[in-house]
Amino acid sequence: FSRSHRTPAAASHARAARDAPSPHPTPAPPAMFRKFTPGDNVSALQQIKSSVQRGIRTSIAEQFPQLEEEDVLDELIPKKCTMNIAKTDAKVNVVLVDGVPLFFQLRDGPFFPTLRLLHKYPDCMPKLRVDAGAIRFVFGGANIMCPGLTSPGAEIVDDVPEDTPVAIYAEGKTHALAVGITKMSTADIKSINKGVGVDTIHHLNDGLWGCHTFDA
Repeated sequence: FSRSHRTPAAASHARAARDAPSPHPTPAPPAMFRKFTPGDNVSALQQIKSSVQRGIRTSIAEQFPQLEEEDVLDELIPKKCTMNIAKTDAKVNVVLVDGVPLFFQLRDGPFFPTLRLLHKYPDCMPKLRVDAGAIRFVFGGANIMCPGLTSPGAEIVDDVPEDTPVAIYAEGKTHALAVGITKMSTADIKSINKGVGVDTIHHLNDGLWGCHTFDA
């Protein structure tokens, strides 16, 4: 049998196709709450005294000013409420108000709203949108690659710097399907257009989504 040889041009095209960034996220380590259950993953449940509670409320108000401006925080965190912090084995603190998870924090980092809260107040954080082909990857907990945010059907709705909590929407869908944190600025996501753009932290149908309440 004779052995076929590719022309230099064909080889160049093959290399370009191989090296071109995929528009969709690639499999990544599981998102923070993928298999989370309070019974298995909460290492401590601490009731918060009022002075600390005020500090947490202030931090959340500074990070999500719209909730403060619309008096939503007074409803979410009323003065006479029971606030607990659920400390998980993944070094995540979940803020519970009367047993309901509302926000969470990775170590001493910024706060994130739970998706259930975000669906009620969708304008409380910056938005990015992936194309329809990326949906199943995000549901699997994959991080979001830059091309998945720049391809047709995707959109960088709000420009933000690196290390910003963001809501992840999808082409053709009304509600956010995940929250994550940017690994580079949206300007760099557009210009570099390769590598991980957003780390996925919490997504629809993960363990935290399934927890309407924690036993406090």
